[in-house]
Amino acid sequence: MAEPVSHDQNFKNLIVDYPEQSLAFLAPDEAPKAGDAVRIVPVREEQLKSDLRERYRRLDVPLLVEWKDGRREAILFAVEEETDPRRFSPLRLIHYCADLAETFKTQRVVPVVVFLRPGAKRGPLTLGTERRDYLWFDYLVCALGDMPAADWLDSSNLVARLNLPNMRAPANSRVDVYASAVRGLLDLERNLSRREKYIEFIDIYAGLNDNERRIYRERHPKESNIMTGMFQRAREEGMQLGRVAGERTLLERQLRRKFGALPSVVDARLSNASVADLEAWGENVLDADTINEVFNPH
Repeated sequence: MAEPVSHDQNFKNLIVDYPEQSLAFLAPDEAPKAGDAVRIVPVREEQLKSDLRERYRRLDVPLLVEWKDGRREAILFAVEEETDPRRFSPLRLIHYCADLAETFKTQRVVPVVVFLRPGAKRGPLTLGTERRDYLWFDYLVCALGDMPAADWLDSSNLVARLNLPNMRAPANSRVDVYASAVRGLLDLERNLSRREKYIEFIDIYAGLNDNERRIYRERHPKESNIMTGMFQRAREEGMQLGRVAGERTLLERQLRRKFGALPSVVDARLSNASVADLEAWGENVLDADTINEVFNPH
């Protein structure tokens, strides 16, 4: 049975990996401008509790933006991804933002809500009576499910290109939208590990069927071959990591059975070992009288 998709984690990774482009796409009115010298730091997601019985108030990704030249005061962006608009609660978001403001002693907080599906709930929210309003709260909305993909097909913003499959598009253009997302990743990201990571992001949200994938391969053979190579490398790396983990677990069991609890220096050494090292040490266990002789045989 396939594991459910963790949309929160997917978007958290995306925003942490590409903070400047994320803010430029999700919150263009408040984001740093091109050329601004800024420092963007993800801050802890779980804010301090005033009482141990309270639940942690959790944000997807709070980002602290600091202008190095001091032209603007620092801003906290409270970014929340909401898959189903019906589950979104502006009251909960008020709590999040108030916690951030209190924790970081600032009133410069920008709430940003990313709606993955159509039907975004827009603000403002007002609390009060027929006589007057006592609380007014608004937030920026990035309504992916309502955005026309056609407007972003040639964007130079990588975060926008990766999210093309989440945008609104006619059913007969799904392959073209997918192709533009892949082309954007290949053109705008040179890091091979990031490419492998975010080709999976595109695949998850595009959800092409077998026929659509066949059409894509026929129309875009060059990009399709590059993707095939990336998937093959990812599979091989996964198999290698699985083999390393298996050898490490086996050796740890052997060492504990013979020598008892392992010192931290041994744990660290095992964690950084190759398959060849682990296999060699495993052969040494039988003849070793001390744990040191496992790693340094006579």
